[in-house]
Amino acid sequence: MGDRSGSETLGEGHFLRLVRRDGWEYVERTRPVRSVFIAAVTDQGRLLLTLEERIPVRRTVVGFPAGLVGDVAGEEDETLEAAVRRELLEETGFAATSVTVLTEGPTSPGMNTEVIAVMLAQGLRREGAGGGVAGEAIAVHEVPLEEVDAWLQARIAEGLLIDPKVYTGLYFLGRGAPRP
Repeated sequence: MGDRSGSETLGEGHFLRLVRRDGWEYVERTRPVRSVFIAAVTDQGRLLLTLEERIPVRRTVVGFPAGLVGDVAGEEDETLEAAVRRELLEETGFAATSVTVLTEGPTSPGMNTEVIAVMLAQGLRREGAGGGVAGEAIAVHEVPLEEVDAWLQARIAEGLLIDPKVYTGLYFLGRGAPRP
């Protein structure tokens, strides 16, 4: 990804590469893809939250529907909006009529090169079962926005981890981002 001059590849897998540059070790994707994290809100004011086992942390993580942009063969030029619509349908079974960028930024700039777009999806209608693609087992919860804080605290009490990007999405929803 980007300018790799002066970089040394320390190891490479199918999806990730460990790189050293200027004494700094970090991870980058082997293909130039982007990421989206989707704050999806129903017309009834319910936020879609996902629960998924995450192998690296060996725990269930509460998050938003999310995924990679341009990772489907033949769709490398996929737009953020198209990726949001695809990932939302795959993971939750909902289609969106409106997609808006809330913010973009690095997920862990000291460890990887990933920059993620936090998106808002609205005008939702159920079109499928969701749950993800092969190899994914995503549980979806529709939580009323006014109950989200208590719901998240209950998941923490159960031992689940909350992806901090959820709080980023909630921040933007609370700051007057478009709502139903």
